[in-house]
Amino acid sequence: MSRPPFQIDDTNSPRVTRAWVLHPEIKSDPERRLADHALAEAVSLAHALPELEVIGAEIVPLKTVRAGMLLGSGKIEEIKATLKAQDIELVLVDGPVSPVQQRNLEKAWGVKLLDRTGLILEIFSDRAATREGVLQVEMAALSYQRTRLVRAWTHLERQRGGLGFVGGPGETQIEADRRAIDDQLTRLRRQLDKVVKTRALHRAARAKVPYPIVALVGYTNAGKSTLFNRLTGAEVMAKDMLFATLDPTMRRLQLPDGPEVILSDTVGFISNLPTELVAAFRATLEEVLAADVVCHVRDISHPETEEQAQDVREIMASLGVEEDRPRFEVWNKLDLMSDEAAAAMRARADRDDHVFTTSALTGAGIEALLEAITETLQGQKRPATLSLGFAEGKKRAWLFDQELVQDEQQTDSGFEISVRWTAKQEAQFERL
Repeated sequence: MSRPPFQIDDTNSPRVTRAWVLHPEIKSDPERRLADHALAEAVSLAHALPELEVIGAEIVPLKTVRAGMLLGSGKIEEIKATLKAQDIELVLVDGPVSPVQQRNLEKAWGVKLLDRTGLILEIFSDRAATREGVLQVEMAALSYQRTRLVRAWTHLERQRGGLGFVGGPGETQIEADRRAIDDQLTRLRRQLDKVVKTRALHRAARAKVPYPIVALVGYTNAGKSTLFNRLTGAEVMAKDMLFATLDPTMRRLQLPDGPEVILSDTVGFISNLPTELVAAFRATLEEVLAADVVCHVRDISHPETEEQAQDVREIMASLGVEEDRPRFEVWNKLDLMSDEAAAAMRARADRDDHVFTTSALTGAGIEALLEAITETLQGQKRPATLSLGFAEGKKRAWLFDQELVQDEQQTDSGFEISVRWTAKQEAQFERL
């Protein structure tokens, strides 16, 4: 299966690396994904790096994995001829490749090879913008490189910053010595600890306000950033591209007839997310752990939307997001479906109070979602009467600021205030 070369719009772009994508379809794996869809996702991953030109892609059926070479000798020779004929410089294997397999295949084909983990790390390195994101990517890359020998390839030129997986001579090679890598990891952890402490201070400051947090999560390219932009008027990068968003973005959002909240846009999840990145990006996903409401945004038009949703659920569970946390499923991208298919999806969603169909592009269905979030955050309100002294002006001001006061009477010692509030608002008041 081949695909037309990826066209780069910027005429001033540096020289690109000619790449070939392979998806090993392991017949003995009962949990394997549909090969065509998996290959399409792998090609999309490759397209996420502008310096890669995808010349072609193919599925490689395998009965079993060869320990030393991954593939059989006949298939290796067949692919070698293809790579030579197409002048390929980089092979991307959509799956795990051991250091031994990588070394042997690179030697057999005379090209550089990158597995799925290495490619995702390279994309993350290219996209990370905040100090925290950069540090986390470096740590994840070091953990990955610790297990394998990194060598420069003289036929590849370095064109940009990054991890050096795609680059060539002139790049700073990470020492093969594990002790040196461990020293670097220790240094990065210290730097990351400082950044995380700063973020903790910011969260503590928000908790005092306090604003509820609504987190958007979902598979990469599900439309989270487009939805975020429509709701907040922000200009977060939103492209039809895997991992368009890496660093968390937060904005205030006034819910209609509801409270003001902080809306958080998070990094997209993906199947077989490298374990190094699950650990490294835990801090980035802290907003999800602290969220009052989680909105799981799904690309409902994607042929593997159910599998993608399951991947997201498993990652959230591994992060420690409780099952009983208020959670909505947002079936997005209705605009990409036929009228008949979209109507069927709406009918299915109408049977579940926690599912909403939307089009972040057109705005369809968003109003109903916001109403549900408002209702969830406000919860069951109940009346209460408070006695505050004249010296408790801060508490009194907070009650008025939150629009909880129903009635107020001045007394000899202070104020008798009637309020209607939720259990959460009461707890927030007690912490003042």
